[in-house]
Amino acid sequence: MSDSSPQQDWRSRLLAPAVKWLGADSRPLGMPRNDFARLCEHLRPADIVLVEGRTRISGVIQSVTLSAWTHAALCVGRLADLEESEATRRLRAEGVTDATSILLEAELGRGVHLSPVTRYAREHLRLCRPRELSATDAQAVVAYALARLGTPYNLRQIGDLLRFFFPYGLLPRRWRSTLFEAGHSDMARTICSTLIARGFASVRYPILPTIHRGADGDMVFHRRDARLITPRDFDHSPYFDVIKYPFFGDDVARYRELEWDDDTRP
Repeated sequence: MSDSSPQQDWRSRLLAPAVKWLGADSRPLGMPRNDFARLCEHLRPADIVLVEGRTRISGVIQSVTLSAWTHAALCVGRLADLEESEATRRLRAEGVTDATSILLEAELGRGVHLSPVTRYAREHLRLCRPRELSATDAQAVVAYALARLGTPYNLRQIGDLLRFFFPYGLLPRRWRSTLFEAGHSDMARTICSTLIARGFASVRYPILPTIHRGADGDMVFHRRDARLITPRDFDHSPYFDVIKYPFFGDDVARYRELEWDDDTRP
């Protein structure tokens, strides 16, 4: 599904260099801090994969959200579980196997698309799992996200991101960034965490609700605007479990036996 127009197409071509520059790595690839093979083995539909990005865009998001997590992707199941489509045929043509877990994500320059989890094999990841989410609701969240497949990114977001690379105080107030502000729904429509938040809202599952005491004294939950949800909110949410897969696994209980590169002790 796509709502692109001839006007958006020529704007996309015009802004392609800016998209490429923003998406370029600004930091070298580091050493992964988790057992990626185990993470892939235990991924479930509706799990959230958080990524600590290394691009110029990631640096902006880290500055805005004060968090290392710059990107969120939704696991939609293994390739063999997805309905046949142009997107799945493209993945198979790229050599992705049926047993590979597939992520749905929204990215600047690509819009909403599918990717194999293996694209993040050497990145620092965190897995967030919605606690007690029923299998039926998990499939509903996945279906909501898949229905938005092909939605284009919004061109205004490029300008918002570019503004962060200029001295903020020198810009007129009307030019300053509105990234993640509630009043700009079009700009935020394909931000990765916004799309995922709307999927969970469709089954009334909480992420970071605001809680107030009602007139009768009972606690009342107020759903937070999906446009204000950022990748770190899935990490901070009390309704999502953080699943970690350390390299040593259960063997970490034998930490005194681990071999280190030196024998010095504090």
